[in-house]
Amino acid sequence: MFARPQWVILLLLVVAGLVWWRAPGGERQLVRTALIMGTLVELKVFGTNEDELERATAAAFAEMRRVEALLTSYRPESEISRLSRAAGPFIVSEETAALLQRGQLLARQTGGAFDLTLGQLKQVWGIESDRPLVPSQAELQAALTAIGPEALQIEGRSVSKRSAELQVELGGIAKGYAVDRVLEMLRQAGVTSAAVNAGGDIGLLGAKQGQPWRIAIQHPRKTGELLTVLPLVNRAVVTSGDYERYFERNGIRYHHIFDPRTGSPARGCQSVTVVAADAATADALATAAFVLGPQQGLRLLERLPEVEGLLVGRDGGIFQTSGLQREEP
Repeated sequence: MFARPQWVILLLLVVAGLVWWRAPGGERQLVRTALIMGTLVELKVFGTNEDELERATAAAFAEMRRVEALLTSYRPESEISRLSRAAGPFIVSEETAALLQRGQLLARQTGGAFDLTLGQLKQVWGIESDRPLVPSQAELQAALTAIGPEALQIEGRSVSKRSAELQVELGGIAKGYAVDRVLEMLRQAGVTSAAVNAGGDIGLLGAKQGQPWRIAIQHPRKTGELLTVLPLVNRAVVTSGDYERYFERNGIRYHHIFDPRTGSPARGCQSVTVVAADAATADALATAAFVLGPQQGLRLLERLPEVEGLLVGRDGGIFQTSGLQREEP
């Protein structure tokens, strides 16, 4: 028999999805991980009652899985998938209708740079499949037909599409919304300090033991190097980058953030980080600012209340909103 080093034990616990350790001041920190919405979700929660934290985190992950089943297009029986297949008016839940209305408002605020109706476009690229491809111009034009902020008409719970072929895709807002729901579940359970990270969509509840959370932002071109660190309390931060999901053909990088004006990957930025009051808003605005490019994207973020951002342009130039606070990594 031999003793395992401490780091091996910690690694095994992380893989199992559960880590406990005692934080300064007598608090306990619970760290749980799970694969949800196609990404690794990490939840950190501080408190003094282990049983209560266990129940709160279990309920939070259950809520995130519920949102996944409701809103993700890769689940055939989700409301969004059934809406995309519908030929006429389709009745959705009040929750889905409210999120669609919110997405439409963000689409209008961003001049269509954020778009809920790019499902067909994402399919023709197959960017997340095993065999992505570069579509023809004719295929792109067909996928862009009848899209845009006015392509959905919502009256109560009834949703009508401009075209029967239109496919709704909430990939730019659903994960942020799920993060917001997790934080709300934790608030209701009495948790006052927590962080949830869903593949780069981060929501923060309170502070971390009386100090701001320090959120490290990855450099979009230098693997393993940090671009900056953001000190945040009770905020959400989302980063969209061309390094997350992409493929290459003939030396050209094709990534997953599409410009609704062209049907091709947006080319103005390497990455965009947005800080907002909630993760759904930050999620959508990070996509929109990326599509608009650094100058227009910066102007968009500057004019919105309680929103800050950091944009890395195509050439590596850094642009930031006037109120953004950041630290050297």
